[in-house]
Amino acid sequence: MPPLARNSVKRSCAVCERSLLTGERAIRFSPNGEDFVDVCPLCQELAADYGWVKEGSPTSPTVPNQRRRKRRGIASLFDPRRQPPDDPVVAEPILRRLSAPEQQMVEAADIFNSSDYRRTVGGIAKSLGAPRASIVPLSGVSGELIVTVAWDISWYQYRVSPEAAQPVRLAERGHELAELDAGYQRWNARIEQDGRLVPEISPL
Repeated sequence: MPPLARNSVKRSCAVCERSLLTGERAIRFSPNGEDFVDVCPLCQELAADYGWVKEGSPTSPTVPNQRRRKRRGIASLFDPRRQPPDDPVVAEPILRRLSAPEQQMVEAADIFNSSDYRRTVGGIAKSLGAPRASIVPLSGVSGELIVTVAWDISWYQYRVSPEAAQPVRLAERGHELAELDAGYQRWNARIEQDGRLVPEISPL
């Protein structure tokens, strides 16, 4: 079969964006009540959490489970008026003793953990096991960081931009660890069972 024909039937999960295997059964969901997309079996609970309507289900109004956090920069980490994130990865007294790069890692982890990608990663980990993870700041003054989550057979990279309207987005994904630059393979974080990203920082 010509490459063009193969590409034309290639399907991927609308949640984790993983390519569906030949013969793998996908569940159809509608994010907007009109169009339907494919969702892999591992992500169907996440799709329901997002408020997507499963094909064949009653189309009663649903409210997406999306939690938006107020954007904040590194300086606001110590602002007593700020709203603390759910399950902060580092307690406030320890946070104050960290270096600026370590504070950036904590900030990126807190932002990632309040995004829907946390549940996506947690869902994939239930199937593939615990991944390796890293948090690497990009060069320059943008303040952006790259979160890499990698298994032996697939990896995902998320761009964390604390001051952006969309603070976390999927930037890259692949299948072989050899595709990743060595700088992103300095595994300085871990993923817990629920998908929570925790930087490996000494509390001392």
